[in-house]
Amino acid sequence: MMRMVPFTLENGETVLGVEVKLPKTTLLAIMTDKGYIMCGALDVSLLNERLRDREILAGRAVGVRTLEELLAAPLESVTTTAESIGVVVGMKGSDALQLML
Repeated sequence: MMRMVPFTLENGETVLGVEVKLPKTTLLAIMTDKGYIMCGALDVSLLNERLRDREILAGRAVGVRTLEELLAAPLESVTTTAESIGVVVGMKGSDALQLML
């Protein structure tokens, strides 16, 4: 099952959350037009190393079970491209998304 949910950030901008229920796990992602944050399934090392030329704006939060938790959780890792726009480890997901607009 898949669910798509719009969220309004503190600055009034809208982002889109996607929840994909898979056997024994749920994938969570919330995106802007330029980047995204995701649950622990995101492989930031792969994005930074093998896909570096794509300059992907992304962050990863672990231990989250809902889209709302993903917005509130501190990011555990971020891509180097995300760092270049001010997204840092420990930043709340919602704050990172505002920088990715």
